[in-house]
Amino acid sequence: MGPVGKQSPSPLPVPAGGSCLVLLLCLRLGASCPQSCQCPEHAGAVAVHCSARGLQEIPKDIPANAVLLKLDANKLTHIPNGAFQHLNQLRELDLSQNTIETIGPAAFSGLAGGLRLLDLSHNRIRRIPKDALGKLSAKIRLSHNPLHCECALQEALWELKLDPESVDEIACHTAAQEEFVGKRLIQALDSGVSLCSAQHKTTDVAMLVTMFGWFAMVTAYVVCYVRQNQEDARRHLEYLKSLPSAPVSKDPISPVP
Repeated sequence: MGPVGKQSPSPLPVPAGGSCLVLLLCLRLGASCPQSCQCPEHAGAVAVHCSARGLQEIPKDIPANAVLLKLDANKLTHIPNGAFQHLNQLRELDLSQNTIETIGPAAFSGLAGGLRLLDLSHNRIRRIPKDALGKLSAKIRLSHNPLHCECALQEALWELKLDPESVDEIACHTAAQEEFVGKRLIQALDSGVSLCSAQHKTTDVAMLVTMFGWFAMVTAYVVCYVRQNQEDARRHLEYLKSLPSAPVSKDPISPVP
C-alpha cells in the first residue's frame, strides 16, 4: 500500500448570502448607534434610547434615520445650534428631566416639518427661546420649568403649539407682576389678564417723561432767547442815550446871491 496522503483541511463554512447581508446590516447599525445607547430598528426606522446615561452633550453619531430620540434624565445644560439638523426623519424628541437652561436660536433647525412632539419639561428654562421654537409645528411640553412670566413669554406662547396634556402644569416661578408668582400661566391668561399691560404702562410713562423733558428744554431755550434779546435791546437803548446830542445853530441861513 502506498503511504496515506495527508488530508487537506476542510474549508471554513461560508455564510449564505442572506446571512452575510444580515451580518453587515447589524454591523452598520451597531456602528451608527451612539455609545451606551440602544438603537432598535423596526421596518427601517430606528429608535434611539439614551435615557439616564449621564450625558453632558448631545451625541454626534445619532443615526440619520432615527424617528425617536430619547435623551431624558441626563445632564444636558445647553442645546447648541444645529444639534439635530441631520435628523430630518425625527418624529419625537424627549429632552425632559435634564438641567437645560439655554437653547440656541437654531437648535432645532431641520426638524420644523416632521417633528410631532418635543418634550422640554422638568428642566431649568426661564425664558422661551421664540426663535428656536416658533417655527416648529410639533406639540411642545414646557411644564415644570422655572419660567419667568413677562410680556416676552406671553408673546412667545402665542406662536407655540403647546401639548394640551401638560399645558395646565405650566406655572410662573417668577413674574414681572408679583400677583402672577406661583400661579398657573394658562389660567391667568384665560382670565383675560395681559402680562404686557405693565410693560405698556411703563412705556407710556417713559414716553410722557421724555415728551415733558423735550417740552421743558424747548421752553427754557425760548425763555433764555427772549431774555437775551431783551438784555441786548436794553443795552442798545442805554448806549443811544449816552451819546451826546448835536448843537442847533441859531444864525439864520443867508440867502444865496
